Amino acid sequence: MFSKVFPKILFSILILLAIFTRFYGLNWGFPYYFHPDENNMATAVSQFSETNLDPHFYAYGQFPLYLSFFVGKIFNLSNSLADSILVLRLLSACFSLAALYFFYLSVKLVFPKISRYFFLLMTFSPGLIQLAHFGTTEALLLFIFSINTFLALKHSQSSNPKYILIASIFTGIGLATKITAIFFILPLLFSFILSFKKNPYHLVSIIFFLQFISLSVILFLILSPYNWINFYDFLSAMKYETSVATGQLPIFYTTQFKNSLPYFFQLKNIFPYSSGITIFVFSLLSLIFLPRFKIKSKLSSLLIFFLPSLLYFLYFGQLYVKWFRFMSPLFFIPPFFAALFITYFKSKLIKLSLAVLAILPGLIYFSHYFYPDIRYSASQWFGQNIPSNSVVLSEGGNVVNFPLNQSDYKVTHFDFYSETDFSDDLINQISLSDYIIVPSRRVYKNYSTPDYPLLNNYYQNLFSGNLGFELIKTFSPPGNFILNSQSAEETWTVFDRPTIRVYQKVESKTSLDIKYILSPDQNDQN
Repeated sequence: MFSKVFPKILFSILILLAIFTRFYGLNWGFPYYFHPDENNMATAVSQFSETNLDPHFYAYGQFPLYLSFFVGKIFNLSNSLADSILVLRLLSACFSLAALYFFYLSVKLVFPKISRYFFLLMTFSPGLIQLAHFGTTEALLLFIFSINTFLALKHSQSSNPKYILIASIFTGIGLATKITAIFFILPLLFSFILSFKKNPYHLVSIIFFLQFISLSVILFLILSPYNWINFYDFLSAMKYETSVATGQLPIFYTTQFKNSLPYFFQLKNIFPYSSGITIFVFSLLSLIFLPRFKIKSKLSSLLIFFLPSLLYFLYFGQLYVKWFRFMSPLFFIPPFFAALFITYFKSKLIKLSLAVLAILPGLIYFSHYFYPDIRYSASQWFGQNIPSNSVVLSEGGNVVNFPLNQSDYKVTHFDFYSETDFSDDLINQISLSDYIIVPSRRVYKNYSTPDYPLLNNYYQNLFSGNLGFELIKTFSPPGNFILNSQSAEETWTVFDRPTIRVYQKVESKTSLDIKYILSPDQNDQN
C-alpha cells in the first residue's frame, strides 16, 4: 500500500516545488523595471482603455497584451505600469507551469519511466525559472509549443481529429502572440503526415487539416486585429525586427554576435546556462547510451517530439542575432536527455545522487529571488561606503539607470549607446569623476572590437588601471563560481542579474593625459 502511495506523495511535492519556483519572487526589481521587452509590453497595456485597444507597438501580437489588460480588470488592478508588469509576470508564471505540465505529459506518452525525472529537471532548469519571472512572450510561446506537441502525439496515437482542431485554437493564440509561432505547427504537421499514411480516408484527413489552418488564421486575425487595422505599422515593425535579426541593420547591442559561429554559439553560450551545467553535461553523456534505449518502436512519436525542434534550431541557430530567448522553445531538450542518462543506472542511490547534482545549478539560480535585486544591493553598499557629493560616472541608455540617489551624489549617466562624436565629453567626464560604475557587461562587451576604437580603448584602459581608477568592489550573481555568467549570451544576465563593478580614482589625470591614453595610436603601441 505504502509503495503505491509514496510515489504519488513525492510527485505532489514536485508539483508544489514547480509552483513555488515559478511564482516566488515575481516582484523582483520593483519599483524599477529593467527588462526592455517587459517594459514595452507593459507600457502598451497601461495605455489601453475599454474604447482604445491600439497598442502602438507591433513587435509582438496583441493577444498577450489584451490578456494582461483584461486579467488586470478582473482583479480590479489599476492600469499603471507597475500593475501591468505584475500581471504580465503572473501570466508568464502560469504559462511556464502549464508548459512544464504538458511537456511532462508528452514525455510520459513516449518514455514513461523517465517522466518524473524529466519533470524534476525541468522544474529546476534555470532558463525556465527565469522565463517565468519575465513578463514577456516566451513563457506563453513555450506553452503553445508544449501543448501542440502533446496534442500531436495524442493525434498520432488515435488519429482522432479533435486533437488537431483543439490545437488550431492554441496555434491561433500563438500566432497572435508572435509570428514565429508558425514553427509550432510542425508537430501537428508531422502527426498529420503520419496519420495520412495510416488512414484510408485521405480526403477526410485533408479536410480536417484545412479546417485546422483556417481556424488558426481566423483566431490570429481576431486576437491580434491591429496587425491588419494598422497594417503598414505592423509591416514596418516586422521589417525592422527582421533586419536586426539577420544583421542587415547593425545595432551596437548585437555586436556580440559578430563572427559568431551558428549553432556552436548556442551550444556554448546559451544551453549550458539555460539548463544548468550539470543537466547539460548529463544530456551530452546520454548520447553514449542512446543506442541501448528501445527507440525503434517509438520512432514516430520521437519524430513528432524532436524533429520540429531540430528544424526550429536549424533556422534560428543560423540567424545573425542569437539571443537567449530565441532558443527558449528548446529548453526542454537537455532535461529530457539528462533524465535518460540518470534513469540508465539501476542503483537508486546513483539516480538520487545524479538528480541532486543535476538540479544544483537551478537551486543556486533560484536563490537570487530570496535577496534584493543585485542593483539594490550595490546601490545600498555605495550609499554606505562612498562619501556624499562624490562625482560618479555611470552608463545611461538602459531602460532604467543604475539606482543612485541623485541628491547624495553628482551622477552622470553617460549615453554609450551610440558612438558618435562624444570623445571630448567622455574624456571630460573621466577627468572629473571620483568613481566609475560599470553596471553590466552590455556596453563594454559589445564595444570590444576595433569597430569602436574610442570605447574599446576606454574600457581596456579602465580595467587595466591606466586611467587612474582601481576596482574596489564587484557584485556578482549567485552561481558565478560554477559557470561564469559573463561568458553567456548577454541577455542571460543584463536584465535581472548583472555583474556590477565599482572603480575608484587613485591617480588624477588631466584631460590631455586621458586623451593621449585613449588615442588609437597610443593603444596600438601598447
